[in-house]
Amino acid sequence: MIELWFILLVFMLSMFVILDGFDFGAGILHLFVAKTEKEKKQAIRAIGPFWDANEVWLVAGGGVLFMAFPKYYAASFSGFYLPLIMVLWFLIMRGVGLELRSSFNHQMWHTIWDKVFGVASLLLALFFGTAMGNVIRGANLGGVVDGVSKYEPHNFFLPLWNSRFSPLHQDPGVLDWFTLSIGAIAVVTLTIHGANWILFKTEGDLNPKLKKLIPRLFFVLIPLLALSLVEVFMIKDYVFENFGKYPITLIFPLISLTGLFGIYYFNKKGKHKEAFWSSSAFIMAGLACNAVGLFPKLLPSTNSVNGPITIYNASSTSYGLSVAIIWWIVALILVTIYFTFVHKMFRGKLDESLDYEH
Repeated sequence: MIELWFILLVFMLSMFVILDGFDFGAGILHLFVAKTEKEKKQAIRAIGPFWDANEVWLVAGGGVLFMAFPKYYAASFSGFYLPLIMVLWFLIMRGVGLELRSSFNHQMWHTIWDKVFGVASLLLALFFGTAMGNVIRGANLGGVVDGVSKYEPHNFFLPLWNSRFSPLHQDPGVLDWFTLSIGAIAVVTLTIHGANWILFKTEGDLNPKLKKLIPRLFFVLIPLLALSLVEVFMIKDYVFENFGKYPITLIFPLISLTGLFGIYYFNKKGKHKEAFWSSSAFIMAGLACNAVGLFPKLLPSTNSVNGPITIYNASSTSYGLSVAIIWWIVALILVTIYFTFVHKMFRGKLDESLDYEH
């Protein structure tokens, strides 16, 4: 049952990255690529009917984390307090920027809130990527100094960065050269994902720019991914062991590679729906690869005094997990019905003559 909840948690967080990820990507493109008001409205039109609902997966994922692994939830929300508060503000400002830009018809007003929306989207993609880097690298559990724990074994606190800016230090910060490289991968990946979504759902002046941009970003992403594999081997080489122990999990790197090259192939063919599904497969399988590599760890320890937080030492009782699965199924059915209704209602290309900003 504990392993099942780990799989469900990874699934829900992956759904958030896929669904809200194209919102982040559209926001980044809105900031850097869309130049005219018509192009900016096209980027917003692509996500307008969906962005509110997509964030449900983040709230639901947090609820699953709280219910299934409360010790990890408590430790993470304490140790990562500063970046989590920053993420909260970015989420707020992104929504505010998207909603307020159309409330007053003046170019300066549009420009201000366009920048807020775009910068918040960029920083959210970056911070969620660095969050993945932090989970892979781990934290100084127990706050060990000179071999002595300052806190309980599962507690920790991370500054925004340490003086060495290094992930190899026992007491790392949220930002270092490794977590920022993972953040860069997240930014590039979600920008491609957002471009695929805009091409899939809209027609307009932005499309020719995106068709040229995606291959360029693809060839930026490849070396970043290769570099990240080298970095992971330097920092936590054991993450590759589970793939040898459980050969069936090799399907995830295979799906991820297929999705990655599907992005390039289908965009060359002008099949934008298939390109979007390819980037979705790349993201979900990539996150699954990270989960397999870490299993059963939820957060590794960077010291030798206190062990990692795992799904076994951080989980709720077996009774609570077994009861919760019933309500999770009910909730999933309701969410599936809602998402089916929304995507059926706005299926196909979104009408340029209608306003989808709210």
